[in-house]
Amino acid sequence: MQIKKLSKNLFYILLSWFVLHSCIIVVDGFSQPKNAADYAVILGNKVNEDGSLSERLEKRLECGLQLFKEGKVKGLIVSGGLGKEGFYEGDEMRSYLIENKVPDSVILVDNYGNNTRLSVTNVLNLQGQLHFKSIIVVSQYYHLTRTKMLFRKNGFTSIESACPNYFEWHDLYSIIREFFAFYLQRY
Repeated sequence: MQIKKLSKNLFYILLSWFVLHSCIIVVDGFSQPKNAADYAVILGNKVNEDGSLSERLEKRLECGLQLFKEGKVKGLIVSGGLGKEGFYEGDEMRSYLIENKVPDSVILVDNYGNNTRLSVTNVLNLQGQLHFKSIIVVSQYYHLTRTKMLFRKNGFTSIESACPNYFEWHDLYSIIREFFAFYLQRY
């Protein structure tokens, strides 16, 4: 009887922890940047088999583009990897931005950001070359808390975030995944 009660209490504690953490992820993800920054870092996502951008990726780019047009950032760093569809996300993101009148000279491409950890590492490796002191990371709202935590864990603290107004049913899975990824650091 005692073990059953203990198990039940443990379940409710873990469930409460998950719900609280998920609420923090959502609230933090929807917070908008208060300050201008040197660069926006737009994290990659799927490029379709025909070379078109997934809607999720296009919305991220629109968000970063808006930051640039409003003068909130001086430049854009796009970070993504080689997708199974055969396209480098960074190159496709760059093409989209150029098509939308962003000068090539203010776009930096990282085609080796195959996951969040690699994107953070690769962006921080550019710091010596670009001399940036602040960034705004752009991704889906549920992804931003962990991304900012990884930057901070690597000593970069002047970071804010922005997300597109884009939602899909897949977000429910992603919120659950982010809970575990935050603590396991595998994604």
